[in-house]
Amino acid sequence: MNLEKFKGIFPPVPTIVNKKGELDKKGMGKLLDHLIDNEADGVLILGSGGEFCHMPPKLRYEVAEFAVNYINKRIPVMLGISSPSTAETIQYGKHAAQIGADAVLVVNPYYALLNSDAIYNHYKTVAENIDIPVLLYNFPALTGQDIGIDVITRLAKDLPNIIGLKDTIDNISHTREVINRVHAFRPDFIIFSGFDEYMLDTLILGGHGGIPATFNFAPKITKGIYKAFIKKDYEKAFKLQRQLAKLMPVYAIESPFFGVIKQAIKLSGVDISTEVLAPVEKLPKHKKDLLLQVLKSAQIPIKNK
Repeated sequence: MNLEKFKGIFPPVPTIVNKKGELDKKGMGKLLDHLIDNEADGVLILGSGGEFCHMPPKLRYEVAEFAVNYINKRIPVMLGISSPSTAETIQYGKHAAQIGADAVLVVNPYYALLNSDAIYNHYKTVAENIDIPVLLYNFPALTGQDIGIDVITRLAKDLPNIIGLKDTIDNISHTREVINRVHAFRPDFIIFSGFDEYMLDTLILGGHGGIPATFNFAPKITKGIYKAFIKKDYEKAFKLQRQLAKLMPVYAIESPFFGVIKQAIKLSGVDISTEVLAPVEKLPKHKKDLLLQVLKSAQIPIKNK
């Protein structure tokens, strides 16, 4: 399997919805074109920032189908198919394969804390029952537990269609240890950084790219870091990394950050709806003001007030 197409920047795309919580196809298309025009290497649809956790199944299927059809093979599409239920994850995975997605991303089951064998069995069962490349998604801050380096290593050894990992963990030594262990026997196993600011570290350690939400509104920074690293222009990479560091407080403005990212996209000049799915609420004015301050401190041009 050629894994080259899974290297680089795969922004997690927010799902653009209207006031009724329905997919806004015009706005979603506009955002996808913006990402492609700014050299995204691929996209992640229905990741954490895509609000999959607040969607009924019908909407998840609709968003997945719209994105795959609209992108129409211009760049690779990775679809989030996560659910606490193994059977439901497989249903979403079969649908992803059927509509022509390039890969799926699977967060470990959340709510019930599982022992390591149960986590292993979830991924093994999913991977054996769907005909599409699978990436593991480790996000312990939201799922309540780490997949575990031993489990990741076992899965990489036992299941060839598990092709990589998105490691969203506030600890670069975790990613380093995964790379050291897994690349010893599968050097092409894709490692994506989940946290934007760890992408450069991940690349230095032998990883392959990142899934940074900031690309949606500041593409020149994260894509710039990746391009500079590939070209060995480290001075430029470090300069952009310092600019990215000034942007990172956007994630602390509101929890969850869904509305912040949409508002930042709109401020950067892509005219989209900033509605979010309940129970989350739109960003209040004082938090928009905080966002403006962060964008200005990171020298992001403001085009839509």
